[in-house]
Amino acid sequence: MDIDCLPFKNTGYFSTLICDYLDQSEALKPFYNRFPSLNNFEAQIKEKAESFPQLHRDVLYDSIQKQYADTSVSKKTQDHIKQLKEPITFTVVTGHQLNLFTGPLYFLYKIVSTINLTQTLKKKYPKYNFVPIYWMATEDHDFDEINYFNFRGKKLQWNKNASGAVGHLDTEGLQEVFTAFANELGRTTNATVLKELFSKAYLNHETLTDATRFLANELFGDTGLVIVDGDDADLKQLLIPYAKRDIFEQVSYEKVSAAAADLGSVSKDYNIQVNPREINYFYLVKGIRERIVAVDNGYGLSDTPKFWSKSDLQKELEEFPERFSPNVIARPLYQEVILPNLCYIGGGGEIAYWLELKSMFKNMQVPFPILLLRNSVLAITTKQSEKLQKMEVSVQDLFLKQHSFINKKIRNISNIDIDFTPQKKLLETQFESMYALAEQTDASFLGAVKAQEIKQKQGLDHLEKRLLKAQKRKLKDHVVRMTEIQNQLFPGQSLQERNQNFSELYLELGENLIPTLLKALQPLQLEFAILKY
Repeated sequence: MDIDCLPFKNTGYFSTLICDYLDQSEALKPFYNRFPSLNNFEAQIKEKAESFPQLHRDVLYDSIQKQYADTSVSKKTQDHIKQLKEPITFTVVTGHQLNLFTGPLYFLYKIVSTINLTQTLKKKYPKYNFVPIYWMATEDHDFDEINYFNFRGKKLQWNKNASGAVGHLDTEGLQEVFTAFANELGRTTNATVLKELFSKAYLNHETLTDATRFLANELFGDTGLVIVDGDDADLKQLLIPYAKRDIFEQVSYEKVSAAAADLGSVSKDYNIQVNPREINYFYLVKGIRERIVAVDNGYGLSDTPKFWSKSDLQKELEEFPERFSPNVIARPLYQEVILPNLCYIGGGGEIAYWLELKSMFKNMQVPFPILLLRNSVLAITTKQSEKLQKMEVSVQDLFLKQHSFINKKIRNISNIDIDFTPQKKLLETQFESMYALAEQTDASFLGAVKAQEIKQKQGLDHLEKRLLKAQKRKLKDHVVRMTEIQNQLFPGQSLQERNQNFSELYLELGENLIPTLLKALQPLQLEFAILKY
């Protein structure tokens, strides 16, 4: 196994905002607490230790014990759960939707990043305990985002009429998905393991929450990963004071709106990831997850006749906190309220919206966690690597958009020079004397000279494109081989990790897949990993 690395900004797949964050741009420093360097965790530990009450640890421990009641737990996970009661224990968290059979590959990379960071922290700060947490997004309601996964270019989809929180969904209908998946897998030893894993997860558990917990525990239980479901009445008791400030004082709306505006003013290239609502909570009951909204003289639910007076809504929140589901703005706060957390690990989009939240956290008097971009990986087989070497194609060139990738390579291997830049510069020099002549004789001819220069440059561009096209035809076989391997490694002209499911790598690596990733990925290295196996 060989590992190479590439700066995130050199891949072309990460936003200007994320690249500036990784470069520690001065303009972004007001939007986060501490940058993810190993030494910065010392102050983060101190801040969290001083603010996190023992009561929250006790509630967290009891809730997780109940959530794991029907799950076979490894000794390492059991120890981690017990350690959560101790004031010297802190967490590192990643979160993810309940995607069918984990969805895209980066599900694994998120969790591996989390596990590896806790191990790195333990070596640096041995007197503390560090627990890796996977936060299941059980309360999400966008079923269309999670009801499928891709396998060898095919979309395996769970067709179901669904509403409400996805974690509540029963697993009826997944037998058909299993059959389709099994037919594609083949009969190797690793294929048999995948079939059993899918079957045990989805055909032997009643809800999507239970199925996902089983699956994540099977894949990562031996590492000590602790899985948390925030859809929990006892945990939400701890959220009540913060939910009140969001709903009745609109603190989150005010602070996040201002922060988003400030962030947008830093650079026109920064796309605001999420916008807060006046109220950032849903009302959650069986089959329903609807936005709570302010209406005349009280509160209601969007698109329903439901109505509460202020006192009625306060009473319901206090008596039934499990019915109040935080949205994308409020969920990060909920996570930090109930966990002794130091760091959140997420993808580029997640880090982007977390950067809008710091002022809200400050107002709520909750420590803002360190934000770490998860590991990203391009996995290349030995056979693919050998093909790239024969074609003299660098891995970095693979990250180019396909048009640029082909054109660059054709220019490199062509037996004629298809770059008319020198001719264009010569043309510019010639026209400089013509501009001077026009100014000395009749300045009104300057426009005509400019038009002629543009026309001749366009002619050179056209000729360059025709010659390049001709060379592509001449080198057609080479182009076909190049595009074929790029399409394999960047399916749909996107990053491999955003498209492929882990099962494709598992067929190759089997039980060595997770250990290989655990060994290869260094979360604080802050670079894109190229894994050759």
